[in-house]
Amino acid sequence: MPITPATATHSPSNGTADAILLELVDEDGVTIGTAEKLAAHQPPGRLHRAFSVFLFDEYGRLLLQQRALGKYHSPGVWSNTCCGHPYPGEAPFAAAARRTFEELGASPSLLAEAGTVRYNHPDPESGLVEQEYNHLFVGMVQAVVRPDAEEVASTVFVTPPELAERHAKDTFSAWFMTVLDAARPAIRELTGPSAGW
Repeated sequence: MPITPATATHSPSNGTADAILLELVDEDGVTIGTAEKLAAHQPPGRLHRAFSVFLFDEYGRLLLQQRALGKYHSPGVWSNTCCGHPYPGEAPFAAAARRTFEELGASPSLLAEAGTVRYNHPDPESGLVEQEYNHLFVGMVQAVVRPDAEEVASTVFVTPPELAERHAKDTFSAWFMTVLDAARPAIRELTGPSAGW
């Protein structure tokens, strides 16, 4: 991982990982403090900054990921290309690009802001709560994806009909449809009308 001012204080220095801090925000997305990652997700949840990335191939197919089974939150479920939390002081765009590479081993060839969405989604399986002010990003991926097995169990590119079929039979993250629907205008602009998003 490249070391930047935001990541320098969050990298393991002596072989043990530091506590991961999230940026707490108010309803307008203004930073009001920090909290440890797991504590921020304990019920009733504390509103914090997050990001969601939707990457497409040259055919307008969306890259989905299945979250690794070892993750403490929403393991094994399908979700958008990448999602996560900026470090305190890290720009959401930079965090989205960094995390996409860390999880999938490929950098977006194009990445653009697609607005924000605020939601409150309890996860029935883990009992954790997603209280997030989420920055949305859409873009393209042209490199071969090489997922980190500790983060991602599987990946697949899907068309809208394939997504509908998969969504009907597989388990998706609690936040997936909320972030997808919020990003749809930017997705349609990116992929064009023929892609069907």
